Amino acid sequence: MKRLVLLLAILESRSPFSESIDRPLGGSALAAIARLGLRSMAALLGLRDTALACEELVLRARADSDAGRGREAALQLRVGLEALLAERKRLTGHGQEPDLDELAGRRGITGEAANEALQGRLSAEREREVEETLAICERVLRRRAAHGWETGG
Repeated sequence: MKRLVLLLAILESRSPFSESIDRPLGGSALAAIARLGLRSMAALLGLRDTALACEELVLRARADSDAGRGREAALQLRVGLEALLAERKRLTGHGQEPDLDELAGRRGITGEAANEALQGRLSAEREREVEETLAICERVLRRRAAHGWETGG
């Protein structure tokens, strides 16, 4: 239920009635909802599964990035990546290991990006690194949703 509330809040913030909107409704926030999959949403709403902490944090990082808030995206991603790696056992499956290994290797640059974000605006290189890491995190979470890995712990 917490995941649904977060998703609805993101949609509301991107609605045409919001002052914070900077582009038409539809972008990545809606795509993220579509990628959740009906099976995953049913499992969450039926209390057969709990959302992973990393799912919410990565979703927040994407929302910040899409809204042009690179600093906030870098900070959210740092925590989201750490959570994703801590919850790795619930994310294993066919095709996940190379991406999970890649993400483990990106811990350093993600931490550096977050540290840079605390000092001010991110460099173009850091913004690119944040976007690449965020894309890999999203790919891992999409695979989990697509394959319905609803158990583990």
